[in-house]
Amino acid sequence: MLSATPRTVRTGARRIVPRAAPIIAGRCPNPSSFHQHRTVNARSLATTRRLGYVATTNPNPPFDKKNMSNDVPARVALIGARGYTGQALIELLDKHPYMDLRHVSSRELAGQELEGYTKRKITYENLSVEQCAQLDVDAYVLALPNGVCKPYVDAIDEAEKDKGKKSVIVDLSADYRFDDTWTYALPEVTKRSKIAQSTRISNPGCFATAAQLAIVPIVDLIGATPTIMGISGYSGADSLTDHMHEREISHHTTDVAFIPHVSSWFRGIHLTINIPLNRKMTSRDIRTIYQDRYAGEKLVKIVGEPYVKTIQNKHSVEIGSFAIDRTGERVVICATIDNLNKGASTQCLQNMNLALGYAEYEGIPII
Repeated sequence: MLSATPRTVRTGARRIVPRAAPIIAGRCPNPSSFHQHRTVNARSLATTRRLGYVATTNPNPPFDKKNMSNDVPARVALIGARGYTGQALIELLDKHPYMDLRHVSSRELAGQELEGYTKRKITYENLSVEQCAQLDVDAYVLALPNGVCKPYVDAIDEAEKDKGKKSVIVDLSADYRFDDTWTYALPEVTKRSKIAQSTRISNPGCFATAAQLAIVPIVDLIGATPTIMGISGYSGADSLTDHMHEREISHHTTDVAFIPHVSSWFRGIHLTINIPLNRKMTSRDIRTIYQDRYAGEKLVKIVGEPYVKTIQNKHSVEIGSFAIDRTGERVVICATIDNLNKGASTQCLQNMNLALGYAEYEGIPII
């Protein structure tokens, strides 16, 4: 059980600025600027030259524990906890040494006791927008359907306007993924220093997370529109054309064509990505680029062949295959992700850790 923390101590620990450790100088892959900047300042990064192109080491390395500036539990409200993602996040918060879940809102489960959380007894509440805005918490997680988050955000903003404090909001829906006033937070791509200083965070989608991580290292080598075929377990959802994640990937990284499917397994996603190249490459060249780009990352693994059965219930993304066709100008890359973990709840916790001043991987099983 977590003991109550004196208000004066909690308040002082909520936002400690500056928290961000310096990033290696140079142009880091900012998701919002891929369309404008497809090159890297090689002079400011360690580089390896192969076949006339420059492969960089990780320009946005993990903070891990070096950026930790807070050891006071953060009071958390989870709004919309009935779904699979909400339940996965509750399991992670239960094991996190500093996350103190205080409120769980669900209209369908109101009055029932929350199961699977051992730090304190919590009863589901059916909180109105106005009631949510008046909660005394340090962080909100909005695990609500697309299109319904704005009233909650507006009410929280209004309630906090004159209080001299600003809680962290992490939105798991797509509502703010295209809003430049929010931080689109894919930690392996977005500057971690930016996430660490943000209070309004949009959590990327599951398909979009895996696809962007599988494309970003060779975005400079793309010769034509990549095609992505994604297969999700039935805890996900599909739409054959104009999928939200197609728009999301295209907005933040590069234009893609995305074709999703749903299969018979419960959780886990497999992506097969066909990428035309603007020069001849070998499979070994491509693999080395990915190993360099994700050096030090604990939640991105470069493997021989990614399989859904090995990624289920894990917290990382696996990327591999790197098959080059006979011309040397087309590569097929495969990636897998657990859509309820790194595709949603794990990434949410990773972003909360950064924004609240905890070690980046605190509470995340590294397996």
